Amino acid sequence: MKKYIIIGSIIVIVLIGGFLTWHYLRVKYANVELVLKEDLDIEFLSDAKVSDFIESLNGEIIDDKKIDTTKVGNQEVVFKYINEDNIELECSYNINVVDVTPPLVWLNGTYNVNVGSEDTLADDILCGDDFDSNPTCEIIGDYNMDEAGSYDLVFKATDSSGNVTEKEFTLNVRVPSGSSGPSSSGTRSRTEFADVIAEYKTENTEIGIDVSKWQGDIDFDALKSAGVEFVIIRVGTADGIDGEYLLDSKFKQNIEGANKAGIPVGIYFYSYANSKDRAIADAKWILKQIEGYQVDLPIAFDWENWSFYNEFNLSFFGLTDMANSFLNVVEDAGYEGMLYSSKTYLENIWLNTDYPVWLAHYTSKTNYAGAFSYWQLCNNGRVSGINGDVDINIRYLATE
Repeated sequence: MKKYIIIGSIIVIVLIGGFLTWHYLRVKYANVELVLKEDLDIEFLSDAKVSDFIESLNGEIIDDKKIDTTKVGNQEVVFKYINEDNIELECSYNINVVDVTPPLVWLNGTYNVNVGSEDTLADDILCGDDFDSNPTCEIIGDYNMDEAGSYDLVFKATDSSGNVTEKEFTLNVRVPSGSSGPSSSGTRSRTEFADVIAEYKTENTEIGIDVSKWQGDIDFDALKSAGVEFVIIRVGTADGIDGEYLLDSKFKQNIEGANKAGIPVGIYFYSYANSKDRAIADAKWILKQIEGYQVDLPIAFDWENWSFYNEFNLSFFGLTDMANSFLNVVEDAGYEGMLYSSKTYLENIWLNTDYPVWLAHYTSKTNYAGAFSYWQLCNNGRVSGINGDVDINIRYLATE
C-alpha cells in the first residue's frame, strides 16, 4: 500500500512540476509589445493613470491604477496586463515626476518695520512651496534697520527643483509715533441672524453658528427658538506649539446645552500642530473629550498659524497631508471630518484635501471657486440667546 501511495505522490509532483515549468516558460517567452509615449515627465501631484503613458500595448491592462505623484524624481510604474495570447504578465516603465511650481512669497508691495527691529525679514515673511519644505529665501538689496527710510528690495525664493520667485517690495523702516492711531467712535456693524435666514435659507441650506468661551453663557433654548439649526462648538486648543491641551472652558456647558435643546452639533479644534504625529494626537485628544455626547456634524481642523509657518519646515503638501492625517483619525472613529480655512489661504496654500471644506469669507456673496460644505459668512452676528457677537454659518445640504 505504501509503495503505491508513494508512486502516486511522485506522479502528482511530476504533473504539478510539469505544469509549473510549462507556465513558467509560457510567461517567460510571452509576447510583450509595449510602446511608451515620448513625454514621460509628469508634474508633482498631477492625476495620472498607468495607461496615460502608454502609446500601444498588445493586450488589456488589468488594473489601470492611479500613479503616485507625491514624490519628485524617477519612479517605476509596475502594472499587470493580459496579452493577446491570454497570458497574464507583469510589466513596468519609468516616469519622471517634476516640480515646476515656483515658491509662494506672501508679500504685498510694502513691508513696514520700526527702527531698531531685528533683521529677520527672510524669516518673518511667509515663504512656502508645494513640494520643498524649506525653500531658500533671501533679501536682495541694501537696507538699514537702524535708519528710518524706504528701501526698494527684492525677496528671492528658490526651491529644491530650481524654481524661483522674485518679488519686488519697499521696506519702510519707521520711527514709532507713540500713538496707536485715531480711535473710531462709530458703531460696529451687526449682522442679524433673522436677516441671514431671510436671505440664505432654502430647502437645501441650514443656518447656524459656531461658538466658544468667547460667547459666554448661552441660552440654547433661545437659540433654537430664533431658528438656529446647528451649532459648531470649539472643543479646545493647545497652549501654543507643542503645548498642553486646553479644553475650552465653556465646552461641556455648550455641548450639554445644545444636546439638551436638540440642536445638531459639530466640533472644531484650534490646532497648533507642526507635524503629522501632533495632528493625529490632536484628533485623538478630541475624540476623548466628546465621548458620551451627541455629535452629528463634522469635526473641523482649524489651523491658522501662518505667522509661524516658516518655522515648521512644512511644504504645502506636507501641511495638507497633516490636515488629512487629523481628519483620517476622525473619520476612522465614525465621525465626519472637515477643514476650516479662509478664502485667501484656501486659494493660495492649501492643496486639494480629501475632505469637505468649511469656508471663512466675510461677505454677502462669496466668489470662492472651490467646493465647500459650510460657509462662515460673518463674525459680527447677533442672535437671541447670546449676549454679543457670534459667527454665523450656512450649511449646504447634499442634493441628489
